[in-house]
Amino acid sequence: MHLSPTIIWKQQFTIEGINALSVNTLNENLGIEFIEIGDDYLIGKMPVDNRTIQPLGLLHGGASASLAETIGSVASALCLEDLERKSTVGLEINANHLIGVRSGYVYGKARPVRLGRNIHVWNIEIRDEEANLVCVSRLTLAIVDRKW
Repeated sequence: MHLSPTIIWKQQFTIEGINALSVNTLNENLGIEFIEIGDDYLIGKMPVDNRTIQPLGLLHGGASASLAETIGSVASALCLEDLERKSTVGLEINANHLIGVRSGYVYGKARPVRLGRNIHVWNIEIRDEEANLVCVSRLTLAIVDRKW
């Protein structure tokens, strides 16, 4: 039996609107852009260039973790009913770096594992331009009262 995905988004948004939030942030500095929204996933891309490589010329693991946390955190926020009262904050991220990448773009796809009332957990797969799995990451976020 095939089950259709449930639409998980509670916020009205566009790719352009999400990308506009990246101005003057780490996302902009790393060249991270959101490119696709599905019923239960969000995809972003990041260049492998002088901003995101380590001294040996390979994609930096920290850049991969930043891409994963960026996509998962934004996706999680878009699942909240009231962004004026609630926000998401990262609790834990792990990343397993599987292969090296020297150029082009990498693409991260975030899908929820669990969207609870107080905790959201996301799986993020990062792939290269040939769809090779580069990194797998799991991100846990707390849902907190917004105090700012």
